[in-house]
Amino acid sequence: MTSAAAATTKSIIHVAGYSSCGFYRRAASVVASLSLLFPHRLQLVQHEFTSRDEFREWLIHGTNFRERVGNTLGGGNLRASAHSSSPFCWTSNTADQSSTSADSVLEFIGGCDDALDWCRKFAQPPAAPSTDGEANVADMVPDGHSPSHSYDYDLLILGGGSGGLAASKEAAKLGAKVAVLDYVKPSPAGSKWGLGGTCVNVGCIPKKLMHNAALLSGNYVHDQPHYGIGVTPESIEANYGMTQDNTAATHSWDMLKQNVQNHIRGLNFKYRVDLREKEVTYLNLLGKFVDKNTIETVDKKGNVDTVTFSRCMIAVGGRPTPLNCEGGELAISSDDIFSLDRDPGKVLCVGASYISLECAGFLRGIGKDVTVAVRSILLRGFDRECAKLIGEHMKDEEIVFREEVVPNKLEKVGEKIKVTFSNGESDEYDTVLAAIGRSGDTSKLSLENVGVAVNPKNSKISAKFEQTSVPNIYVIGDVMDGCPELTPVAIHAGKALSRRLFGGSKQAMDYRNICTTVFTPLEYGTVGYSEDEAIAEFGEETVTVYHKYFIPLEWSLSPSRGSHQGFCKAIVNKHTDKVLGLHYLGPNAGEVMQGFGTAMKLGCKFEDITETVGIHPTTAEEFTTLSITKESGEDAAASGC
Repeated sequence: MTSAAAATTKSIIHVAGYSSCGFYRRAASVVASLSLLFPHRLQLVQHEFTSRDEFREWLIHGTNFRERVGNTLGGGNLRASAHSSSPFCWTSNTADQSSTSADSVLEFIGGCDDALDWCRKFAQPPAAPSTDGEANVADMVPDGHSPSHSYDYDLLILGGGSGGLAASKEAAKLGAKVAVLDYVKPSPAGSKWGLGGTCVNVGCIPKKLMHNAALLSGNYVHDQPHYGIGVTPESIEANYGMTQDNTAATHSWDMLKQNVQNHIRGLNFKYRVDLREKEVTYLNLLGKFVDKNTIETVDKKGNVDTVTFSRCMIAVGGRPTPLNCEGGELAISSDDIFSLDRDPGKVLCVGASYISLECAGFLRGIGKDVTVAVRSILLRGFDRECAKLIGEHMKDEEIVFREEVVPNKLEKVGEKIKVTFSNGESDEYDTVLAAIGRSGDTSKLSLENVGVAVNPKNSKISAKFEQTSVPNIYVIGDVMDGCPELTPVAIHAGKALSRRLFGGSKQAMDYRNICTTVFTPLEYGTVGYSEDEAIAEFGEETVTVYHKYFIPLEWSLSPSRGSHQGFCKAIVNKHTDKVLGLHYLGPNAGEVMQGFGTAMKLGCKFEDITETVGIHPTTAEEFTTLSITKESGEDAAASGC
């Protein structure tokens, strides 16, 4: 029985331990006190043994009560089968103290700390009804797992990215025997990397570091002289007492790449050590399904073997979609740019995805000549107004946009790549970077052998509550169809799934109101609905938009910065005042948006934001002073301090 159910029905909690055990006495005492306060809701049943040996004989050796409890709970709780200390606590549908049957067990609670946590939840007021009318409970199909299975592992995870690693450690913590199978197939251009997946090796981490390099370069050019940094009396006199932007800073691609890669290699090593410390087996092998409980593995020398498992979690992530045109193999992708062994030079970024625009932004920021080829619109799936403002800012940064074109042909001309576009125009580049989308990395898994279907459009796997059509095979992260391609999403989903599989949890992953930030030169943080999505979902008559343009204070001393503006808006249900979406363009967008993400999860109203006293002077404060609606037609430019 869960603590929520305890609010309306009587809970019978059993506490077993030996008389001299302080932890047993403490747990029993707290439950006894609560049962006196709530006699109609809670009853304590004690099972007290005279010695530790007598207790362990009952729990582990003779009666083996713990194993029987684990089996009774359908194999979903390895914690019960592995628990060996005093006390041993559970809830039951009977108060019979003499009964040693496990058939009446409803929930395994755990030891002393677990019992105290159960009591805290029991004593809390009942939660308010969900505003969405939905309980966030995962109703999964039984997968046939039993603690007494004969397979090699309780859980085999395919993929050593952020989600797979988080899920593996959580499952191991709950008593499961876990292995992570991870093998990086080289990109078409030959790039390889270590343990940690896309985010660590060829995604979020190197991207943010290179974005920071671009910000530092911009600070040197546009900000430092106006803050007096590096200014000499001679330069002041030469400029008639005024300060001027610096000329572009010199930049070493080799040094940036080397330092970024050294940092990543350090993380790769830490992940391997972490798995060992958490008692998770790391298998540097490539695997494919033989049947629903068997994976065939091959190592880098071609040696073939098999691994068996009771449950499998697919967490292989995605890979960049290749450029489909003549000579497309000459293009690199985001799998290659961060370890590129030469200066990128003049770059063409193909695509208008956030990956393409982020790469274009940091490459331009460190002084490269950058062009972006756009087939249709920028940042599909994001707020259209914000996407437009990002594009305008990037053009101000001298990034060239070739709009409504795609490459028709790539060909090698000396050391350059000549690109012919769909409008007949052409140009030559040192590097062509394709970022037109990502596909699930499932082609080598032999999923047809187990009957797991993939979406032919993106090679991703459909699932409900992360459970595929084959009950003991699960999927998390970027490879799951419809899942946001974000590292923290995979981590949260992996942990939640492991808790359901081995910890008795029923909590489903909540994919709503997830914050994200696009690290373009003008950073973009967002959570909730875009303006267009809100209008389509709730109707134009229901939605109101509060908006504001502002100049971040840190930009105000630089004449060239002063021509740029930040922007924020709140999309609100005008009938309920509930905030449907928040959008921010400006410095430190990720830091600004993270706290608002928590507020959105809690169902905040617009009044909650405007009644919050802002931190002055900050850009996040701009949300607390929003007052002008789009429908009013008033000027949305900020005034005063």
